[in-house]
Amino acid sequence: MNTNPFALDPSRRRRRVDRGRPRPENWLGFVGAGALVAVGYMDPGNWATALAGGAGYGYRLLSVVLISSLMAMLLQWVSSRLGVVTGRDLAQLCRERTGRSTTLFLWITSEIAIIACDVAEVVGSAVALQLLLGMSLTVGVLLSAVGTFAMLALQRHGRRTLETAVVALIIFVGMCFVVELALARPDWREALAGAAPSPGLLRDAGMVWLAAGILGATVMPHNLYLHSALVRTHARSASDAHIARALRGVNFGTFSSLSLAFVINAALLIVSAAVFHASGHHNVTDLADAHRLIAPIVGSRWAAVLFAAALLACGLSATVTGTLAGQAVMEGFLQIRLPRWQRALLTRSLAIGPALVAVALFGPHGSAQLLVASQVVLSLQLPLAVVPLIRLASDARLMRSWRVRGVPLALAWACAAGIIALNGALIWETATG
Repeated sequence: MNTNPFALDPSRRRRRVDRGRPRPENWLGFVGAGALVAVGYMDPGNWATALAGGAGYGYRLLSVVLISSLMAMLLQWVSSRLGVVTGRDLAQLCRERTGRSTTLFLWITSEIAIIACDVAEVVGSAVALQLLLGMSLTVGVLLSAVGTFAMLALQRHGRRTLETAVVALIIFVGMCFVVELALARPDWREALAGAAPSPGLLRDAGMVWLAAGILGATVMPHNLYLHSALVRTHARSASDAHIARALRGVNFGTFSSLSLAFVINAALLIVSAAVFHASGHHNVTDLADAHRLIAPIVGSRWAAVLFAAALLACGLSATVTGTLAGQAVMEGFLQIRLPRWQRALLTRSLAIGPALVAVALFGPHGSAQLLVASQVVLSLQLPLAVVPLIRLASDARLMRSWRVRGVPLALAWACAAGIIALNGALIWETATG
């Protein structure tokens, strides 16, 4: 009996690898797997950090979005390569190669990252429901759990159905931002200049805080565990030919999906800079305030409607990532497998508590601080996933000729060093501020 929750039907797996080249429908399958990972890169946490960054600093933090997206592409490439070549995911390999105490520590920190991400999705979905339907945030928080189960119910019809729904939501969000950019009329010359790193980034405590939030929202630690789990069955055998074919398809899905995620995140920050920063509204950090102000500033009520609709689509689709990642880390680290609905119930129950507390204490304006803080937590957790990932993927005994080496390895370690340096700057600024 097959106990792998991420495994594909054997006959479909044989069709994928037994031809000289993957067929078109199989390429779509690779894109679907990439989309399940990429959707985590445009969740409501990304919205909060990009919104605050664009409103407060204009286009200056666009460089952080770009660098974070490139780092995400590289690290997800490493993760998927590890899963395809070894046939095991990152959590399983960490359990096999570390002691019990280290395994438990890594599992606990992974769960903290998943819960922090889920808090952002709960709050973001609740805000979107309030903006669209006028319901209270408390009701919206509770209804967000219903949305999770509705999305996961699609898996009864096969993973391809769920992947298709997620891809459709991503495309919808992309179309919304095409309209938003047309209405915002940004200064593209300034936006291009903002893609270059600002020399004062590490000297401004506010920029460091938001940069750490953008980094955590873009390079999510639990997505590294999830990606290796989703692709580990693509190579049916350990032959070089099968691995090479699987890697080509996985790389196509990874880079195409994450490129679209980057475009959406960059568009969000550009819209915020063009609408709020340019009009003098530098303190717009709350999603509800952004929704209220965007229509009168750009002169179209559709700007507000599309803003809320895209936020809801991102929140609903991102619920899938957290649940699947939670299932992967629990099974990989502890060898405990829960049905998806139980895993979703566990994660959402732990996330709903902080969300309801924030709503009760701060009202509709408590969401911004909670969303950004949750993404900073993800940034602080990143080294605990990135360092083991790079060490395993560069191990010649484990990866054989497929190990990561040369320039990609140097860049991966540079990413790890950059993440640690940014987190160190954040801790220093917080301690001395």
